Amino acid sequence: MIVAVWAPLLLPFLAVPLARRVAEAVGPRLAAWVLAGTAVTTAGASAVSLGLLVSTGLLRLPPIAALGHLAPHRLPGGPAYPAVAAAVLLTLAAALLLRTGHRQLADLRRARTAADAGHRAAPGHPDGTEAARTGTLTVLDDDRADAFALPGPLARPAEPGRIVVTTGMLRALTAPERAVLVAHERAHLKARHHLFLAATEYAAVLHPALRPLREPLGYQLERWADEAAAQATGDRTLTARAVGRAALAAAGAPRPHRPRLASAAHSGPVPRRVAALLTPPRPRHRTAGRTAAVLALTACLTLTATASVEATADLHDNVEAAQTHH
Repeated sequence: MIVAVWAPLLLPFLAVPLARRVAEAVGPRLAAWVLAGTAVTTAGASAVSLGLLVSTGLLRLPPIAALGHLAPHRLPGGPAYPAVAAAVLLTLAAALLLRTGHRQLADLRRARTAADAGHRAAPGHPDGTEAARTGTLTVLDDDRADAFALPGPLARPAEPGRIVVTTGMLRALTAPERAVLVAHERAHLKARHHLFLAATEYAAVLHPALRPLREPLGYQLERWADEAAAQATGDRTLTARAVGRAALAAAGAPRPHRPRLASAAHSGPVPRRVAALLTPPRPRHRTAGRTAAVLALTACLTLTATASVEATADLHDNVEAAQTHH
């Protein structure tokens, strides 16, 4: 159990650079799944390892052993400080998770309240898009240029959310560019990109080594929405121009307090995104480096999951042995 319980705590340091390497070699949709999947898998396994360390330490305490009818001397021995350190880390992680979740929900509630108030101040803004006609587009009466995808409430999972755009952003774009903007934000809502961002944020709280995955994930989600917008409009050049003009307009007077989970077409490394849109899509050929990175990441994640299962099984076997010989 000793090796198995510590492996998930160390393997994220290897999994992060591998996941970033794989993400650069595949399309944006698959890249987003790779980055988020790596974060969730390794964070979950590390949390299990900390829990097993705490459980092992607690079971050796005479009061806990008596409750479980265990013979403490039959349990694996060892110093107490790993269990104490794991308990401190789990407690801190739980507090940070609660704070992160509360902050995210509060940000979304404030944004929805502001969107409702702003929409009432400027009802029925003519945009000529499907989103405006179906009511999923909220236009804020604000001269500052901004647009983002606002997720729907967790209590109503069937509600995908809404596209929020300011009058300043609408004035900065032409009609075809506005259609690109709406298609981009609709792609964020349809694919529920806020869940990718939230999962990776929570994973980074559980294991700080996973923080470098947040920035590339944000970029890949924007690229995913860029490609969806380009496919919807049938014009990659128009999509690139719309992304660039939206970013320039927003840079002049950025709106404060946008929720971290609200994706925006003008966020991230815009020049890199524009360059990708202006580059004709090419078939991705397998290379030795790409294949090696994929295999290494697969092996790393498999080893992480296997180690967690093995450590859990070992603790279960030790508990059964302690009960049998009590």
